[in-house]
Amino acid sequence: MIEHFAHTVKGSGPGLVLAHGAGGGIEPNFGPLLDDLTSTHTVVAPDLPGTGGTPRSASPLDLDATADTLVATAVAAGVERFTVLGYSLGAAIAVRAATRHPERVTGLILTAGFARPDNRMRLAVQAWRELLEGDRELLARFLTFVAPSDHVLEAMDAADLERAVSDLAASIPEGTPGHVDLVGRADTTADLPGIAVPTLVVAAALDRLAPPALSRALADGIPGARFVEVESGHLVAAEAPDAWRAAVRAFLDAHP
Repeated sequence: MIEHFAHTVKGSGPGLVLAHGAGGGIEPNFGPLLDDLTSTHTVVAPDLPGTGGTPRSASPLDLDATADTLVATAVAAGVERFTVLGYSLGAAIAVRAATRHPERVTGLILTAGFARPDNRMRLAVQAWRELLEGDRELLARFLTFVAPSDHVLEAMDAADLERAVSDLAASIPEGTPGHVDLVGRADTTADLPGIAVPTLVVAAALDRLAPPALSRALADGIPGARFVEVESGHLVAAEAPDAWRAAVRAFLDAHP
């Protein structure tokens, strides 16, 4: 694992570190929230291996090492203590960062996350990983089938649907295989009872990739965690940016 991830730093105020999802990135996973977040916080936005400016890892990703590098990236950027906002795989990274670095992590916001995959998610991850080795357009069709909510998917006409598939196929980060493998191995169940910082868990109520029951299990396992739902499939930034922003903003304002 490299010493630091490539990253951007914007804004001023208390620290906030972003942990993006598998096959995602800072802009696609958090874009609609960034202006609001940087208006009150110093936001450190790292690229996971094989995404953005961070090179792909030559070895399998490890949750401990990934969390350690996320924290080291923030500290190297001059942000000593911070809340972590994790999305999907990033939620597992955030939990592990809080477990391993309690002197650094002051709060958690876990969106569309999981402590460990359930069988539905495990099947989706296995298909995702195998499709990555073959036809990227077929992979994009699978992800376009599983990630959006039904009403968003059905609102597309035929041309919009094909454009969405084509755009997704062209934008899959090279590090995605490593991210997806890490999703399949991640298990933070044992970490949850020891989390001692304010925590918000945001479930995507219409999520078929990381079903809301997985978010509920996160909230139930973390002492004092607050649980909210937004009406969205897995792509929360695209489907419910205003509701997500409002939930995150309320938490940050309550825990400055």
